[in-house]
Amino acid sequence: MKQITFSDILIFENEDYCIVDKPPHFSSLDERLGEAINLQQIVRAALPDAQLAHRLDKETSGALAIAKHPEAYRHLAIQFQKREVYKTYHAFVDGVFDFKDEIVDMPLSKTSQGLARIDHSGKEAITVFNTLHAYRHHTLLACRPLTGRLHQIRIHASLLKAPLMSDPQYGGKMFMLSSIKRNFHIKKWTQEQPLMQRVALHAYQLEFEGLQGEKITATAPYPKDFRAVKKQLDKFDRL
Repeated sequence: MKQITFSDILIFENEDYCIVDKPPHFSSLDERLGEAINLQQIVRAALPDAQLAHRLDKETSGALAIAKHPEAYRHLAIQFQKREVYKTYHAFVDGVFDFKDEIVDMPLSKTSQGLARIDHSGKEAITVFNTLHAYRHHTLLACRPLTGRLHQIRIHASLLKAPLMSDPQYGGKMFMLSSIKRNFHIKKWTQEQPLMQRVALHAYQLEFEGLQGEKITATAPYPKDFRAVKKQLDKFDRL
């Protein structure tokens, strides 16, 4: 993985906050002993007092908010607690769906293996799903989590029979170009590799209130792998 600097991923900044576009396959914080570098280290190399206001899973790319000082952190933490932060994720899912404000309200808990499971005595978890574009075999969804539970979007989408692309832990299939492209050929003595090497989930947009009462909104463009999947679906999987 190439070395990434703070300026490479910065998409918004003012006196109190910055929003960065987290690359996929990058931990938000220290998750494992011996891990080379994480997002917080990159941010603090430029802003020593900065604190991540929330986190994204290692495989998930996209918009992540950072507070520059304790007052800013408290202000945003209260908004997260009151569910006043508007988060929109985009996801490619297996299957064709026409969701219009489809709500999944199903409590979750964490398993000993670090996965999420439906648990009626667990913590409240609510996600709203809308279809952005339907293909012949897949759908691009906008997902708005009203709560912030582990793997919430992934397991809630799976409950709708719409598992995320390349998410075998919750029922999704690895996305092979051969599954949608006719007469697909691969070089002799080679094996086809999935076009998406991670769960197809991207934190697309983040909106919250700044310390002066102003609305802060930032949009994270699709990363390279997300763009590659969309390009192939647009070309070979159109309805």
